[in-house]
Amino acid sequence: MAIKLLITGGTFDKDYDELNGKLYFHDTHVHEMLKLGRCRLATNVRTVMMVDSLEMTDSDREIIREVCRRSEEERIVVTHGTDTMAETARVLGAAGLPKTIVLTGAMIPYAFGSSDGLFNLGSALSFVQVLPHGVYVAMNGMFFRWDDVKKNKGLGVFETLS
Repeated sequence: MAIKLLITGGTFDKDYDELNGKLYFHDTHVHEMLKLGRCRLATNVRTVMMVDSLEMTDSDREIIREVCRRSEEERIVVTHGTDTMAETARVLGAAGLPKTIVLTGAMIPYAFGSSDGLFNLGSALSFVQVLPHGVYVAMNGMFFRWDDVKKNKGLGVFETLS
């Protein structure tokens, strides 16, 4: 069965407007990233929303949870902004869905060319195939359980709570 990729926004999919000097959302870069990475997995990509995670609401998280719940695929990768990724992971983890769900993102937009997004997406696609049912965050080659992860904003990395 295909792996579901749910797009929710975040730095992963931001573009840069050179005239205004601002980041904005246009469309997901995931299709291009899968092609560039020569991905041979069966995937089903769905854009759920394009939201900066600092602006993500509890209602947005409930929508993501419901889309995961209703998905026929049992292996799901969610692209998400890193600032509140752990919060969304907790909402999904508390739902106890009989699926493997891996959230990932990027610290630098893919469009900048020096992004960690391509590596993180590849890692998430690998982890979602081998981890047991549960919810995880995959960043920088590592994975973390939903109930034992935080973003260290001072270092710009994810780490365990302890």
